[in-house]
Amino acid sequence: MLFFSQPVELKAECNKGYIKVKQLGLNPTSIDSVVVGKGNEVKLKPGQQLHIVNQLYPYTVQFKEDPNGNQSGTKRPRETASEDRENHREAPSMKAAKQPEKMSVSVSHGEATNNSEGFGHWSQGLKTSMQDPKMQVYKDDKVVVIKDKYPKARYHWLVLPWQAIPSLKALRDEHCNLVKHMQKVADQMVQQCPHATTLRFRTGYHAIPSMSHVHLHVISQDFDSPCLKNKKHWNSFTTDYFIESQDVIQMLETNGRVTVKEGTSELLKLPLRCHVCRKELPTIPALKEHLKSHFPS
Repeated sequence: MLFFSQPVELKAECNKGYIKVKQLGLNPTSIDSVVVGKGNEVKLKPGQQLHIVNQLYPYTVQFKEDPNGNQSGTKRPRETASEDRENHREAPSMKAAKQPEKMSVSVSHGEATNNSEGFGHWSQGLKTSMQDPKMQVYKDDKVVVIKDKYPKARYHWLVLPWQAIPSLKALRDEHCNLVKHMQKVADQMVQQCPHATTLRFRTGYHAIPSMSHVHLHVISQDFDSPCLKNKKHWNSFTTDYFIESQDVIQMLETNGRVTVKEGTSELLKLPLRCHVCRKELPTIPALKEHLKSHFPS
């Protein structure tokens, strides 16, 4: 077993070729931009990237044969110059316990390696969908627009760049023109919508997305969809967890990167409130019934 003192617990399944990751603390832990969630356990496969504490500390895992049966050591991660010093915390130390004979596991700090099996993980689903002509509703040389597979409103599209950018935090100032183009295409999608004059739309990004590959949400504000099922779905679009596209552009122009505030994941736990009148509702069914007064069919 490998374990961290506070944020996560890692259990090596050497014979199966993966590590079980369990988030122990409140600080968000993610695998390839997929948030684990406190108390949840997911699989980390070779080549995938593990982030600890709001993606401040990236690690990758490798399995290798050890003919002598020796344990492989792990190193404490070093601070990278590009990280935001104001939000920096000391990286958790790691300890390695005994591994099965003739097999060693190493967890290394740094950039993720290419993973040929990456498309197989559900978090990589966008990379498959963006290549599917049945999902595409628009494309040019820079971006593609697809229908969200599980739309949270009557109209819900995703604008994705062809360029491989794993997450919002990977954006830098050189991506600014691309992000502006994504917003321009999003505006075009709204303009061509048959209900553009009666429905309000928002365009933005989830602060901590569940899917790998950066994507811009274009979503109508009726939230009339059977796929909107829980508080997490609702709060991810109606709180500051949803970062407006223009705010992302401004951050890139000003700071050359996108900053996600510490504790943002806690916004998903806020009470259900109508985004129009701010009335608090006890359940999703009650909220949906209330929304009919604002957005009649």
